[in-house]
Amino acid sequence: MLWTVICVAAHYGIGLGLAVMLNRPLRLRSLYRVLLILPWAVPAFVAAFIWRYLYNSDYGVINGFLKLAGLGGVGWLDDPTTAKIAVIAVNVWIGVPFMMVALLGGLQSIPAELYEAAEVDGANAWQRFRAITLPGLSQVSGTVVLLGTIWTFNMFPIIFLVTRGGPGSETEILVTYAFREAFTGIRDYSGSATWGVIILAMLVVLAVGYRRSLRGQGGGW
Repeated sequence: MLWTVICVAAHYGIGLGLAVMLNRPLRLRSLYRVLLILPWAVPAFVAAFIWRYLYNSDYGVINGFLKLAGLGGVGWLDDPTTAKIAVIAVNVWIGVPFMMVALLGGLQSIPAELYEAAEVDGANAWQRFRAITLPGLSQVSGTVVLLGTIWTFNMFPIIFLVTRGGPGSETEILVTYAFREAFTGIRDYSGSATWGVIILAMLVVLAVGYRRSLRGQGGGW
């Protein structure tokens, strides 16, 4: 739950910020869009291997920069706290572009006349954002947050390939645990299948509850 909530909140917050920035007149805006969407285009397992190398305690680029700055290296994947931060950072890096693209499309569907009228009425930037942008993005936001939650909850490759659930089981999530039940040690296929059904049931309940919540708020879909 910690993994899912933090990642989805970061996906949405950073993605919304980038979408708002790219929705404004900006030099080289098309180039920025391409560069920011690249992490989403890279296969998850490739990104996981790249970040695992970056986090390497002895030869990693991140520790290399820390040493150049006169700081000591960090065992990113050896400590429970830093390992959690590490995998969350990787998943945020991968997931933000999807949120950005989806929210950017939502922003471009909001009529510009609404902002012009609000500006004439004396509304500042924050008031326009709160009264026009957020309500205008409600349907898109509901969809992408639900999809992001499902994808993040089941994000097997990042956890397994970057930390393998370690150190110990500190970064284990349900899907990696179900995998271990079936394919490592004493193989418990029935237990793994049970966890799979439990995961599916949890996500169905989440999706139905979230959809009803959106309908109650007038969000449509």
